[in-house]
Amino acid sequence: MTTTTAIPTRDKRASTATTAKRRPKSEREGAAWVFLSPWVLGASVLTLLPMAVSLYLSFTDYNLFDPPHWVGLRNYTQMFTEDPRYWRSVLTTVTYVVIAVPLQLALALVVALALKSMKRGKAFYRSAFYAPSLLGASMSIALVWRAVFNDGGTVDNLFGTGGWVNRPGWALLSVALLTVWQFGAPMVIFLAGLQQIPAELYEAAAVDGAGRWRQFLSVTVPMLSPVLFFNLVLQTIQAFQVFTPAFAVSAGKGGPADSTLVYTMYLYDRGFVASHMGYASAMAWVLLLVIGVVTAVLFRTSRSWVFYASEGER
Repeated sequence: MTTTTAIPTRDKRASTATTAKRRPKSEREGAAWVFLSPWVLGASVLTLLPMAVSLYLSFTDYNLFDPPHWVGLRNYTQMFTEDPRYWRSVLTTVTYVVIAVPLQLALALVVALALKSMKRGKAFYRSAFYAPSLLGASMSIALVWRAVFNDGGTVDNLFGTGGWVNRPGWALLSVALLTVWQFGAPMVIFLAGLQQIPAELYEAAAVDGAGRWRQFLSVTVPMLSPVLFFNLVLQTIQAFQVFTPAFAVSAGKGGPADSTLVYTMYLYDRGFVASHMGYASAMAWVLLLVIGVVTAVLFRTSRSWVFYASEGER
């Protein structure tokens, strides 16, 4: 009589794991590259290659119809020394960023604090306040916004201040308010951060006699500072690239009196209206460098005001 001994299941699993570990390193790396290939191909064809072409065109005179003609640094020198509208667009963009980003983050934080204390309907209001972030970047909403702030629009009928979009001193503010209205995304992030703050910290502060305002300054702000820093970086980068609201409110002209001529709109005007694609490419690379410098400054200065609980210090 023949006896068959079965191999335990645990031994089979161990054998399989050993076999997987014995696979050649090149085979494991090959499998990884197969899974990464769609992303690598997309990044190379849709991002890196266009960036390289744009960098080359920034040193050429190219009008979309004739072959590029190498001109060296002429586009950059003309941009910085011979183009007053370029500096006007820079000033307009910086003003927009200074107005829109703080107002948007402040409103997002206030609404997040209100939602945190709600007992009922939190999910509904969170979705309702987030909706403008999904719709606000569309051209249709920007056109509605222009109608609201135009002569005879809602703002004019309510306050009698005239159409903001036709007044140089108010047109940029109407564009900034459209960005502030899209506070849903940072609000959701703030709300998630608020929910991670331990309730024991507020209880300890209350025992020490701290009121609501002192609790906000001494507990909420330090514990929420990493989230605040994250939102600040994201919204600042997006604000420097604003285009659709300014384009729609000014009917694509940057008026009145170039008061809404933001950087990206002037870049569009130089590249696709005036067909100076080389000049527009140089503007794009300057914008990339400026955003990189601003982001680096924000990261550098964050060491003095961003508090990480794991480090135990500011």
